[in-house]
Amino acid sequence: MSTETEVTGGVSGGPTHVVPTGAALGATVIGVDLKDLEEVAFARIMQAWRDHLVLLFRDQTLSDHELIAFSRRLGDLDWAPIQETGRRFVDGLPEIYIVSNVKVNGEPIGSLGDGEAVWHTDMSYLDLPPKASMLYSLEIPSSGGNTSFSSMYAIYDALPGKLKDRIAGLKIKHDGTYNSGGYVRQGVTPTDDPRTSPGAVHPLVCTHPDTRKRMLYLGRRRNAYIAGLDLADSEALLNELWSYAVLPQFAWEHVWRVGDLVLWDNRCTMHRRDAFDPKQRRIMHRTQVKGDARPV
Repeated sequence: MSTETEVTGGVSGGPTHVVPTGAALGATVIGVDLKDLEEVAFARIMQAWRDHLVLLFRDQTLSDHELIAFSRRLGDLDWAPIQETGRRFVDGLPEIYIVSNVKVNGEPIGSLGDGEAVWHTDMSYLDLPPKASMLYSLEIPSSGGNTSFSSMYAIYDALPGKLKDRIAGLKIKHDGTYNSGGYVRQGVTPTDDPRTSPGAVHPLVCTHPDTRKRMLYLGRRRNAYIAGLDLADSEALLNELWSYAVLPQFAWEHVWRVGDLVLWDNRCTMHRRDAFDPKQRRIMHRTQVKGDARPV
C-alpha cells in the first residue's frame, strides 16, 4: 500500500503532502492553495494524480475564474453541455457546469438534481471523451450526496483470465441518450434499444495513454451495447462485467466538505453520487479538461 509522500514547492515554496486514502485509488493533497501553486509543485501533483487517479484538495477558496485558471493548467477546457432546459447556467463562463438541486423562482440553477447519479465515466459517448474533471463544493447537505470513485485498472486486473480473453478486441457502444441522473440529453430522441441509440464505439479494454496500464472502459450500464453480439449476449456479458465493476473493494467514497476540490482522471475511473434530502441545498461547480486522444 502507498504511504504518505512529500511534494516540495507548494504555497510559497512550502511542503505539500500527498496522503493516500488506503483504498484502491485516491489521495488527499495537504498544504496547497490552488491559486498560488508553483510549477514544480504542480508537476509533482500531476505525478500524484497519475499514481492515485483521484486527488482531493481541502479548504480551497476559489472564484469561478480561479477554478478555470487552475483547470487550464491541465489542458484546454470543454464548454459545459446544454442542459435539460436548453440553456447554460453561467453567463460569460461557459466552462463552468453547475451541479445542483437548487431552484430560484422555480427554475433550476444547475443540473442533476438530488437523486442518485449512477456509476459512469463523463461523456464517454463522445468520440474524444474528456481527459479530466474537477468538482468544487460551494454548498453541501448535512448528509448524503457523497461521491464514490472506482479504479478501472483494478477492476480489469481482477477479472478472471477467461473473461479477459473473451473481451479482448471487443468494442462497446457508449450511450448518448441519458445523462448520469437519468435525464434525456438536449436534442436527443430517447430510445431504449442500445443497438440504435446514439453514442460512440470504443474498445472495451483500453491502454491509458500516459501510464500505459490496461483498464476496462465501461462508461455506464444503461443502453450500453457490445458491438457485433446478439442483444441478449451483449446484455449477459455486460451484466457479468458490471458484477465486478460495482464491488466496493475497487472504490473510494468521498464525504464532501465546503471548499473541497476533487480532480479525477476521467480515462481510468468511474464515479457515482448518493441521493440526498431534496429540502437541503447542494451546489458544486465543475470544469472539464478536453481529451487529447481516442480511447485505444
